[in-house]
Amino acid sequence: MREIISLHIGQAGIQVGNSCWELYCLEHGIQPDGKMPSEASSTDDSFGTFFSETSSGKHVPRAVFVDLEPSVIGEVRTGKYRQLFHPEQLISGKEDAANNFARGHYTVGREIVDGCLDRVRKLADNCTGLQGFLVFNAVGGGTGSGLGSLLLERLSVEYGKKSKLGLNIYPSPQVSTAVVEPYNSVLSSHALLEHADVVMLLDNEAIYDICRRALKIERPTYTNLNPINVDITEFQTNLVPYPRIHFMLSSYAPVISAEKAYHEQGSVSEITNDVFEPSSMMAKCDPRQGKYMACCLMYRGDVVPKDVNSAVAAIKTKRTVQFVDWCPTGFKCGINYQAPTMVPGGDLASVKRAVCLISNNTAVAEVFSRINHKFDLMYSKRAFVHWYVGEGMEEGEFSEAREDLAALEKDYEEVGQEGADEEEAEEY
Repeated sequence: MREIISLHIGQAGIQVGNSCWELYCLEHGIQPDGKMPSEASSTDDSFGTFFSETSSGKHVPRAVFVDLEPSVIGEVRTGKYRQLFHPEQLISGKEDAANNFARGHYTVGREIVDGCLDRVRKLADNCTGLQGFLVFNAVGGGTGSGLGSLLLERLSVEYGKKSKLGLNIYPSPQVSTAVVEPYNSVLSSHALLEHADVVMLLDNEAIYDICRRALKIERPTYTNLNPINVDITEFQTNLVPYPRIHFMLSSYAPVISAEKAYHEQGSVSEITNDVFEPSSMMAKCDPRQGKYMACCLMYRGDVVPKDVNSAVAAIKTKRTVQFVDWCPTGFKCGINYQAPTMVPGGDLASVKRAVCLISNNTAVAEVFSRINHKFDLMYSKRAFVHWYVGEGMEEGEFSEAREDLAALEKDYEEVGQEGADEEEAEEY
C-alpha cells in the first residue's frame, strides 16, 4: 500500500479536515461509524491510502487532529463522525495559543507535541509503504502557525525522506481574524520553506468569492477540496523545479449550482478553460501577471485522453497562459474514471466530470509580498512584539524569517525572468 497520514492542526485545519473526511467516506462508501457495507467493499482497496481496516471491519482514518484548546475538537468528538476516529487521534490541550505563534511553538505547543508525534508514530508503524504526510493548517492563527511549524520540524527529523504536503490557509487581503496575522504568517512560512516539500495556498476570501459567484451562496462556509489521488512524490517531481519554489495555486471546476448545471455542457475543454480563470484560483493572486512553471491537471469522471490532449493544446495557444521560457511543456495530466462524489445536501451540483488544477506560477509571490508589507508596517514600530518575546522567542527570529521571505520574493522574480542564462540557473 501507499499510505498517507493526515495532520489537522488548529481550528482551520480541523474544520477543513472535517469536510475532507466526510468526502473521503462518501467517496469510498464508508459510513459515519467506519463500517463499509458489503456491496461497497468489492475488490477495490484504494481506501487503504487514507484508512486502515481493523479486524472487526471498521475503517479508521490515518489522521491526527490536534488543537491547543478543547472546543473545536469537542465538536468532532460529538459530531456525526464521532465513531469514525480513534479517541487517541483527537488531541486537545487546555489553553489556546491566543493567536500567538510563540505560544504554539514554544510554550503551550511544546507540551503537546510529543503526544502528537507518538500518535503519528503509531499510525506510521501501521503502514506498509508510507508515502508521506498531508498537513492541514492556517498560517495566521497561533496553533496552526506555531504548533504546525513545530510539528513540521519534528517530522523532518523523524521522517526525513518522506514527502510533506501542506494545505495551508493564508490570510486574505481583506478578511482578517487577528491583527497579528502577518507576524504568524511570516514566521510559519519560514518553516514551510524549510520543512515542507509542496505547499498549496488556500485563502478563505478567494474561496468565499468562488462560492458567492458560482454558487450564489450569500454566506459561504468552509468548502472542501477534492482529495488528491496522485502519488505524492510525483507531485514534487513534476511541480517543484527548485526546492524553494514549492508554493502552489489550486483551482477546481466545475464549481456550479444545481440549477446552473442543467444548462451547461461541462465538456472537457470547458472545465479545463475554467480552471485557468483567475477567478477560479483558491488564493488571491492573478496568474495572468505571472508565468507558469508547471501544471498538474487531475480529471475525474467521464473523460478520455483524446479530449484532454486537445483541451491542453488549446490552453497552450492562449495568450493569458504564459510559461517560463525554460519550461515550455509543463503539463502533467491524470484521469480517475470514477465520477466526483458530492456531499448530499451540499451546494455543489452533481456532475459527470470535474478537474482539479495544481499549478506552480510566479504570481504566487503576490501573496507573500502582501503579507510582508503588512509585517513591515507593524514590525517597524515593534508593535505586539513583546507578546512573542514574553513566550520565549527571540526578536532575531522575526528578522530572520522576514529576510527569508524577502529572498523568496526575489527567487520568484528570478525564475520568471526571460532568458535566464545557464550559469545563473546552475548557481540557483
